Amino acid sequence: MSEPLQLHRDGQVARLRMARAQVHNAFDAALIAGLTAALDEVAADTAIRVLVLEAEGTSFSAGADLNWMRGMAAASEADNRTDSLALARLMRTLDELPKPTIAAVQGSAFGGGVGLVACCDIAIAARGAKFGLTESRLGLLPAVISPYVIAAIGARNARRYFATAELFDADEALRIGLLHDVVNPTALDTAVQRQIELLLKAGPVASANAKALVRDVCAHADGAKHDADNASLIARLRVSPEGQEGLSAFLDKRKPRWITE
Repeated sequence: MSEPLQLHRDGQVARLRMARAQVHNAFDAALIAGLTAALDEVAADTAIRVLVLEAEGTSFSAGADLNWMRGMAAASEADNRTDSLALARLMRTLDELPKPTIAAVQGSAFGGGVGLVACCDIAIAARGAKFGLTESRLGLLPAVISPYVIAAIGARNARRYFATAELFDADEALRIGLLHDVVNPTALDTAVQRQIELLLKAGPVASANAKALVRDVCAHADGAKHDADNASLIARLRVSPEGQEGLSAFLDKRKPRWITE
């Protein structure tokens, strides 16, 4: 039997693959812990510039594992809170990972699986994949993943799909903002590779900090402080070694040194 989680490195690209196809890559405590630990490992590896999150089988992730849910239904409120905090840490670790992330969604995603997709910087799905925030069918809500899903699809769509638990297809996921692209299943690898190549052409520090910039902009309520922080950021980047190299390469009409091919 293969490991339920596989982390492969190929030069500057890491691929983190969920391999519990027999249960549609559903979450249990072990998978949550394993994903979090793998993400921490990727974050600490300075050689890695891009992370691809992918899965085996017909589903990307079906959300919570039935046996895991059965156990948590019998557990105390305190135990459920501890368990939910572990899932929250996974989602925040992925969302704030200091590397660009790509979700390669080869199959359907439900519940927490949608959360993983929403936490990635770029999400590409195969046409035919289905999506659903199905928790309300169980008398629950997608509370832990809600910050990331709402950031992706907006409050108006979230109010609908959180309440109805209805399924929607990849084209609808694209329309509401959960996905960036939908391709034929045979074209998924090519579409992901194109994004990898674009990310590797960007400055490593700039691409790694892009999500932090977006997060800071969205969090700002003070316009003047917002402007000051952004001015400080661009000034810091312009005088940094990467910024100097990028500007010099542009002016000299050559590739910057971080592009190795």
